[in-house]
Amino acid sequence: MSKQLKKYAIDEYHDYIIYKSLASLEKDSERREILSNLSRKEYEHFEFWKQLSKYQPNSPSRLKIWIIILLRRLLGLVFMARLLERHERSVVKWYRELYSVLPPKERETLFHIIKEEEELEKMLIGQIQEGAVKYLGFIVLGLADSIIEISGVHAGFLGATNMTLFAGIAGLVVGFAAAISMGVAAYLQAKQMPIINPMKAALLTGLTYISSVSLQALPFFMTADILIAFASSIAISITLMTGFTYYGVVIRDLDARRELALNITLTLGTAAATYLFGDFLSNWLGLRSLNNAITPKA
Repeated sequence: MSKQLKKYAIDEYHDYIIYKSLASLEKDSERREILSNLSRKEYEHFEFWKQLSKYQPNSPSRLKIWIIILLRRLLGLVFMARLLERHERSVVKWYRELYSVLPPKERETLFHIIKEEEELEKMLIGQIQEGAVKYLGFIVLGLADSIIEISGVHAGFLGATNMTLFAGIAGLVVGFAAAISMGVAAYLQAKQMPIINPMKAALLTGLTYISSVSLQALPFFMTADILIAFASSIAISITLMTGFTYYGVVIRDLDARRELALNITLTLGTAAATYLFGDFLSNWLGLRSLNNAITPKA
């Protein structure tokens, strides 16, 4: 029990330090006040567990604070706050397990702590507004569409040809054209949304699209083995898909496993369908014989 109580005290103290560090970085006065309130609440919770566990906190790790600052800069405040909120849910489960074995006075205090973790802190985090989140949908649109479409292009060439250079160039050409098309579509969509800058939305969508396309096409310029190139490209696609899916589900508070499974299934399903279509065209038009005729022999 003493180890468990100490664990809770350490956890609440770390959350206090995280929110305090985030508040010290925040220039917006409203967001800074929200983060300061969250920090004070975490410290109050720490004081409760400190009394029960007799834990004396050490100086905060400079490395931990540096990592927090870095993640805040890279991923945004809303992502960090939502990520901490997801952690708090597991903490509340621990508290509920301990609730019944505490004395009546401590049980009442713990009841209020649980309510604050579940309701007050969630409400405060929900009040944090960040401009970058407004454009998240456009970034996700560019990334998701590029992964599914270009994976399909490369899979189609895997079924139709064994020349990696052709597959890589085709992916870039299709990707460049699609990036312009997606950017225009994003611009037109954003014009109907008063809080969105249409040009910024278009640039974010297009740049995200072409960046993803370039990464997926890269393996096809680095090896002559089309199977290795395709496998590497799919690995890059799944890595990108995993990263943006996790980011999105944290921001929107969704089920990460369900969303990731759906997105990967769509990517691999598209690749499989286009591979079969490319293989059908290759056999029908005799492209395999043409490939063998123009491929240099070792």
